[in-house]
Amino acid sequence: MHNDDNLSEINIQEQKIIENKELNIWEALVPVVILMSLLAYNIFFADGEMFGEYSNQIILLIGGFVAFIDGLLNKVSPLRMFQEIWENLKSVFVPIMILFLVGALAGTWLVSGVIPAMVYYGLQVLSPAIFLPASVIICAIISIATGSSWTTSATVGIALVGIGSALGINPGMIAGAVISGAYFGDKMSPLSDTTNLAPAMAGTDLFTHIKYMTITTVPTLIITLIAFSIMSATIDTTGSADISGLLASIKSTFHITPLLFLVPLGVIALILLKTKPLIALGAGVLLAAVFAFVFQMDVLNGLSDSNFSAITNAIFTDTQINTDNEKLNDLFSSGGMKGMLWTIFLICCAMVFGGIMDAIGALARITKELLKLATTVFGLFASTVISCLGLNAIASDQYLAIVIPGKMFKKAYEDKGLAPENLSRTLEDSGTVTSVLIPWNTCGAYQSGVLGVGVSEYFVYAIFNWLSPFTTLFFAALNIKIRQLKSE
Repeated sequence: MHNDDNLSEINIQEQKIIENKELNIWEALVPVVILMSLLAYNIFFADGEMFGEYSNQIILLIGGFVAFIDGLLNKVSPLRMFQEIWENLKSVFVPIMILFLVGALAGTWLVSGVIPAMVYYGLQVLSPAIFLPASVIICAIISIATGSSWTTSATVGIALVGIGSALGINPGMIAGAVISGAYFGDKMSPLSDTTNLAPAMAGTDLFTHIKYMTITTVPTLIITLIAFSIMSATIDTTGSADISGLLASIKSTFHITPLLFLVPLGVIALILLKTKPLIALGAGVLLAAVFAFVFQMDVLNGLSDSNFSAITNAIFTDTQINTDNEKLNDLFSSGGMKGMLWTIFLICCAMVFGGIMDAIGALARITKELLKLATTVFGLFASTVISCLGLNAIASDQYLAIVIPGKMFKKAYEDKGLAPENLSRTLEDSGTVTSVLIPWNTCGAYQSGVLGVGVSEYFVYAIFNWLSPFTTLFFAALNIKIRQLKSE
């Protein structure tokens, strides 16, 4: 899931794939090679500081400039390129607003005591021995119910990172468990936009698609749960020894009551009632602000001379609540809306690069070349997977990683006598779930921004996400449950 705004889904389904006969494959790859080379240098040799704090953003803009020159040399008008950039930026307007609201949500849920209450009760229920597999299951259930990996991370995900961190578990492991569960639920939920988009692109119906996905998705989830169970059993945590001290610190700083759970329950209820995410998250911010005045006057008084300014600071800027426990001090801090600016800038720069690459016909050209490699049934599946992974990295957008291969590969699957659900499942197994593994993809940027854990930290632990493409290729290679078209 990218966002739950139906307009985005409709617009992207109607989008024309831009082809450019002037552009050859080598010219299409030049901006990609330069982008990947600069990003690799920045990560491995410059510690992410090649151009200072905003290195990834600047590298994406450099890649966009190279693609722009590429387009001019291949008879693409500047107006067309700017129009495509504008369309891309418009498509992420709702996700950007959601990000701002998630920043505000984190701040208000902190000062109102919602997150401390989740941590307080969660520490007593979720022991280190079951924490990681339990996190996968909790997030999967919430995500199936809401159809949204984004909302799952912004609500229970934030709380689970808090609880796990207090238990002394590696934040990368926690984020990996949260993301694995959230994307399983998102992928299998009939309420998710990508779960509706993939069968629409491939030419099958929603429930045939979901049922067929279980063949590869359930084994992948089982392996993920086994891996996290082994991790939970072997990780060295501070465990129960520290819990009594942590509980006492939380209790002495905040007024803890189960009534605080009305705030997250209210947000989840609104989403289940199909309220737009902006309204649901906005309601969560307002409700938390009210609860802060009702339950946490001492906290507000300690933050500012004015209770009102303490709340506005929590929404818009940095908030730090100090306790007598150093570990909790790191946990009970929030950057508000301001803390989301780096992520939002990254998404905008990625949309500039992806927009120009689309406008000059480079995305279509690269996908077309991959299609030529698909001479066998396995080759067709492999080409689809590579295309989805590549577009997640190049176009920086999960929707395009489903739409472009979906449109380009549809006839090839028919020609091989394969039922359309083979294509729709492969689009989800390799397009939907891997978007979160790319730091500059809208999904990767969002999840790392919301959970406060970098993509490089959670990548290896997002087991469900990176395992899914391998599972789909394994089933294709062994010809397991590969459904054929029924002969007329």
